Amino acid sequence: MSIIIAGGGIGGLITALALHQKGIAASLHEQVGEIRPLGVGINLLPHAVRVLTGLGLADRLAAAAVRTRELTYFNKLGQLIWSEPRGLDAGYDYPQFSIHRGTLQTILLEEAVARLGPERIRLGERFAGATETSDGKVEARFTGRNGDEVARRQADVLIGADGIHSAVRAALYPGEGAPIWNGRVLWRAITEDFRPFLSGRTMIMAGHQDRKFVCYPLTTSPDGAGPVRINWIAELSFDRSKGWRREDWDRTARLEDIAPLFADWRFDWLDIPALMAGAQTIYEYPLVDRDPLERWSFGPVTLMGDAAHPMYPIGSNGASQAILDAEALANAIARLGPTPEALLAYEAERRPPTSAIVLANRGNGPEQVMQLAEERAPHGFADVHDVISRAELEDISARYKQVAGFSRDKVNRPSGG
Repeated sequence: MSIIIAGGGIGGLITALALHQKGIAASLHEQVGEIRPLGVGINLLPHAVRVLTGLGLADRLAAAAVRTRELTYFNKLGQLIWSEPRGLDAGYDYPQFSIHRGTLQTILLEEAVARLGPERIRLGERFAGATETSDGKVEARFTGRNGDEVARRQADVLIGADGIHSAVRAALYPGEGAPIWNGRVLWRAITEDFRPFLSGRTMIMAGHQDRKFVCYPLTTSPDGAGPVRINWIAELSFDRSKGWRREDWDRTARLEDIAPLFADWRFDWLDIPALMAGAQTIYEYPLVDRDPLERWSFGPVTLMGDAAHPMYPIGSNGASQAILDAEALANAIARLGPTPEALLAYEAERRPPTSAIVLANRGNGPEQVMQLAEERAPHGFADVHDVISRAELEDISARYKQVAGFSRDKVNRPSGG
């Protein structure tokens, strides 16, 4: 069996590791010449951590990440709307982790090189097209930085794990066009050496859909007093008709462009203007996704991760869903061989739930509690339950966990593979 994975991001690396664990040879092809630890923070939900634990990565993750204790929602005045425990603190068998994306990718790359061998990690090879051969295999073509062809490689299966701008997806759907912008823009950054807030392991969201602030720690303080490393995201809505620039991890922004809009967000438990001012570099990109596809798999070719189901970063599901894809794909190939039938079985398992998450995130997912508070009590409240009942809050949280596949009973249930 031979598998080609196009894309060396989180999804592609975990797919390679999951296949290797099952004795299936895979080679990973990444267009950049060097995989560097780019990006900012991400969250890994318990069902994704379950998969990573099964791959023997739990200790490395625990040493590099923060074990999230709770997720807490506030209105724009810093008043509490809803709080819920997370991970181990919520009774899951696995933690929720906050970790720097680049740190996670470095861990995965090091493990892939060690387990698969460096010869199976091919850098500087950009997917440029594929052809199904007469015997049902696939021949993939790769180009270098100058656009010249550098390799043609045959395999039983080609997996497109090359992100929201997937060249594999574009080959399958040449008329799809650019990702869809929803009128919101994110500014993401990390502030070093800032004092802890709330429990020291809290992820907070404040505001509403037109002006929102999210932050969580990427390190903890031994004495609980600091300093720690904090990841933050500021989000604003704009006129969609004006368009926006292409999203990436490398476009830097100016603090003065957004700081005035959060100037009075100084709460007893967190000084947001001070946190923002402490960042050295701020990255800007529009909030985009793509419409769910009716089909991922075509003969010996399939998609996974952001190539298959790019979604808004709501509910901490982007990386987590790619990790679940990797597990399901490796299981299907191990069970049915590197065949179109295996790819269709994987798709049947993963496409419906991820499509549902894409659509749920367009409706703000669990973050809709902040919008409800803004609409019903724009000037604040004395008691949130005068505005939103506890039952309604609990229902929103529970429904999203079901949609995203991380209800506690489901995650803790023994899984086959």
